[in-house]
Amino acid sequence: MVPSFIIVLIVISLLIFVHELGHFLAAKKAGIKVEEFGFGYPPRLLGKKIGETIYSINLIPFGGFVRLLGQELSERKKLDKNQAKKAFFSKSKKKRALVLLAGIIGNLLLGILAFSIIYTKLGIPQKTGQIKIIEVAENSPAKESGLKSNDIILSLDGEKVNRVDKFIFLLEEKEVKESESGNEVLTNEEVVIETEKDFYVLKPRSNPPEGKGRLGVIVSDTENVFYPWWKMPFLAAFHGTKEALVWSLMILQGIFIMFGQLFSGITPQVAGPVGIIQLTSQAAQRGILDLIQFTGILSINLAVLNLLPFPALDGGHLVFLFLSRIIKEEKREKIEQKINLVGFILLLGLMVLVTIGDFSRIFKEFTPFTFLKGVFKVK
Repeated sequence: MVPSFIIVLIVISLLIFVHELGHFLAAKKAGIKVEEFGFGYPPRLLGKKIGETIYSINLIPFGGFVRLLGQELSERKKLDKNQAKKAFFSKSKKKRALVLLAGIIGNLLLGILAFSIIYTKLGIPQKTGQIKIIEVAENSPAKESGLKSNDIILSLDGEKVNRVDKFIFLLEEKEVKESESGNEVLTNEEVVIETEKDFYVLKPRSNPPEGKGRLGVIVSDTENVFYPWWKMPFLAAFHGTKEALVWSLMILQGIFIMFGQLFSGITPQVAGPVGIIQLTSQAAQRGILDLIQFTGILSINLAVLNLLPFPALDGGHLVFLFLSRIIKEEKREKIEQKINLVGFILLLGLMVLVTIGDFSRIFKEFTPFTFLKGVFKVK
């Protein structure tokens, strides 16, 4: 069995390596000289020059880096006219923007690939138009009533249901009522569930065991369908892309919430480096598919973070790139260097803050990520 720290190292290195590979390929396409493409971080262990680029293996086996000609202001004055033609600064803003975006695109594509693999293995989810009981928990109201796995639910208290969200909404509506004081309280009123076989009377639990739900059933209105082998890769890629977009929006929303908490003086509940290592290790222990899906989420997360218009990130570099239209290049770069330094310090401070939060939660149980969101609901 591969040690957890090795798996964590591979996953994080893969994310960074793919990001830098995106920059490398885009720079080559744009005709920019790539002085070095390194795996890991210096000091250098091995290096071989192929063409105009040094390909190196470095001591710290964590990700990679790309060094482009003409990225730093200090080296530009040393370049002659022929060298300047292949420098980063000499290319059009469009080409430079594509080089900066390429790392983000690389991480998005890695996320899509990871999700596509999962859909290929698990099948393509499709709505069935009926609610099926997937599992009935022991010692639960559902078990005591006689409900069984594979039963099809037709109605709840006489109201027809064919979608999980409607079933849950109606059930929650039954669970809560307003007391005379105006507060909402849980009720213990019985509910009647009709299936294709019979009617069942259940009394929801007031304080169910964690993760078991008040009725004790897992239900789904979705099935995973497998298509002919030649169709699966295309359908998996389509749904993988949708999944990546959903996660991108969720992560972006989470970032806004996090900054809102920071400005409100609340410590944000997000995972830092220690938390990511812990979660990656736990995903690996649950199996290869869990590890692949978690890698996809991390890759999407890295892409979204780098797109933010924050100093020291790719999004911040893009902002300064387009500011060169109104600020002279040399003056802009001096301002950018100072702001990037401040941004780096802020990022470092934020990392310290979330790492402290990681250690405070390190012994708490991690709730596994359910890949097919909305497929299985516990009630």
